[in-house]
Amino acid sequence: MISTELFLSTLALCGAVIVVAALLSGTVERTGLPQVAVFLALGAILGPRALGLLDVGVEAPLLRVLATLSLVLVLFTDAVSLNPAEIRQHKLLTFIVVGPGTVMTALLISLAAWWWLGLPPPLAVILGAALSSTDPVLLRGLVRRPDLDPPVRQALRLESGLNDVVLLPIVLIAMAFVSGGNQADDPALGPLVLRMFVLSPAAGIGVGLAAIGALDRVRRRIGVRRDYESIYSLGVALLAYAAAEGVHGSGFLAAFAAGSTIAVLDVELCDCFVEYGETTAEMALLFTFVLFGTSLIWSGLTILTPATAAFVALVVALRPVALMPALAVTSLSWRNRWLIAWFGPRGLSSLILVLLPIFAGVPGSTALLPVCCLVVLCSVLLHGLSPLLLRRRGSAVEAEPREPLLTIADIRALQNQGTPVLVADARSDATYESSTEIIPNAVRLRPATAIADAERLQIPRDRSIAVLCA
Repeated sequence: MISTELFLSTLALCGAVIVVAALLSGTVERTGLPQVAVFLALGAILGPRALGLLDVGVEAPLLRVLATLSLVLVLFTDAVSLNPAEIRQHKLLTFIVVGPGTVMTALLISLAAWWWLGLPPPLAVILGAALSSTDPVLLRGLVRRPDLDPPVRQALRLESGLNDVVLLPIVLIAMAFVSGGNQADDPALGPLVLRMFVLSPAAGIGVGLAAIGALDRVRRRIGVRRDYESIYSLGVALLAYAAAEGVHGSGFLAAFAAGSTIAVLDVELCDCFVEYGETTAEMALLFTFVLFGTSLIWSGLTILTPATAAFVALVVALRPVALMPALAVTSLSWRNRWLIAWFGPRGLSSLILVLLPIFAGVPGSTALLPVCCLVVLCSVLLHGLSPLLLRRRGSAVEAEPREPLLTIADIRALQNQGTPVLVADARSDATYESSTEIIPNAVRLRPATAIADAERLQIPRDRSIAVLCA
């Protein structure tokens, strides 16, 4: 039974996170302040050292559910958002940052954890892999900057979207080599690799193919509202996770495989899901940050010593050490190489990867969490505030010119001049029905059924359209 207090506290937490996220979104966007820091502060306010409304420990079921859901959604939405053509266009840069760059960073941090902190090799590998994961939430504001060169933007975005699928198997395999753990039914490497790299992707691909086939059939015969396709995609992610876990594989890898299948085979579903999926995944991440902010994240400060501070400095420094030589084969400028090498913020992805062995009962894994929390706190400060310095340096850079918006009067003037303009009225049903402004010769494309309306009206695919939205 869930107590009334816990139920009300959970509802209050959900409401507070949504309200704060909405109200501060503009401020965070303009100032460049790390959004993560805002929600860690919110968690601290709700935590036992302030209002005392919420105290979430590592054993809390709510934390486990939200952390698992966050990682599933992040992996799935990252995969769905991938553009195969974009990866092919930047294949060398993608290979470097996701392959040698990520793996070498994980290796160097693992060696530092073993040598400096005295961790057993398997636990050092887990910590090294977790601390090599870059956080997409912390990077989101940076990659949206107009003054960032496109190669840097592509490299950081692709790395944050792909490196977890490289690091997650390292964590899961290392967990099997910790003696006495109860997380694996068979510690042999062969069956583990089979479940990890064969059964898990197969389960995800199978669920993705079945979902696409079912949706296509229903689309053709009955029709599906596009807003429900977004919810449909969310169900696909959860089904893929459950299918892989049911065969003792990794549900996280299956979720990524299902998302990749959708991205490759069903562009329409991918397009309608991206915005909804990213928002849902980000909200789950922010909820989890609030839970960490109540007490867990601050456990990193309890272990702050000269030795741990030096380890944090090593973690921050080892990423450029690993990436700068790897990027030397590219034609990027030194400044762009340094930007890619420097911006490796550690955030919730690192914390969730460290939580996996803790949830599985791996002996000694609880000691990794405070170290990871300390690194994340320092990374939020260093990497989260670094874009502010770039903003000052780039303040004199002129913004890219934007295409002017056409008004109704502009469109009418073009039509009067004989310029062929196909106008599409895509206002919402409520706005359209209540408006007295009617555009002559405009076609009506309802937002919910725009593609079906365009096909019904036989609008050529190469036709230029002026769209009225409101």
